[in-house]
Amino acid sequence: MSDKIALTGMVLIAAPIGEYDKRLVILTRERGKITAFARGARRPNSMLLAASNPFVFGKFFVLEGRGSYRLVQVDIQNYFREISMDMETTCYGSYFLEFADYYARENDDAQMLLKLLYAALRALLNPKLDNRLVRYAFELRAMAVNGEYPQVFSCIMCGKEKELCGYLPQKNGVLCKTCLKKLSGGNTLLESTVYTMQYVISAPLEKLFAFGVSQDVLKEFAFLMDQFRGKYIDREFKSLEILDVLQVSR
Repeated sequence: MSDKIALTGMVLIAAPIGEYDKRLVILTRERGKITAFARGARRPNSMLLAASNPFVFGKFFVLEGRGSYRLVQVDIQNYFREISMDMETTCYGSYFLEFADYYARENDDAQMLLKLLYAALRALLNPKLDNRLVRYAFELRAMAVNGEYPQVFSCIMCGKEKELCGYLPQKNGVLCKTCLKKLSGGNTLLESTVYTMQYVISAPLEKLFAFGVSQDVLKEFAFLMDQFRGKYIDREFKSLEILDVLQVSR
């Protein structure tokens, strides 16, 4: 039998298998997204019971098989139990897990994505932050980590770095004031919205969620993220559908 491997990560998906087992999808720092089977995890007295749930973060000790891993021990560092205490927050958190699952790959270095996911979940628990802004910042930064994001640092047409106040969907980039006037099909933006996107893409992770925006900027940011998701992502997210329903009913 192979030796145990220690992997730092977070459970993205936990699904029942058979009568007592669970199949886990874990985002790990060292090996990207892995599948691990937790035998007996659904038994009331199992040492893996508490660890085999979404949002659990810690060190996972696994045995490597041909196409998957077997979970044998977990050193839990954070359960994120507070997320499940509110329906809307649960939907946001579940969406973040789905989003991370979409971008994660096997055998990739997932250190940046894992850190981002952890920071975003922590931000959801901060009552001073607007969860909508946390969501859009998480989405855009995750896209940037994956190398997919719009050109927001200079005009997509002339390269100018100042007076950026438009967005051209066809080119997926921002426009300066001069080019916005010349071209048709561009969307006018507040310069603060462009700066917000620049900040989200380039800020140190520890400062990523330490900012606020006006409602006008948030509205434009939301519109742009809808555009970007449509361009880069070919998947529907169940938790996002539920979240949208909850927000409409508010």
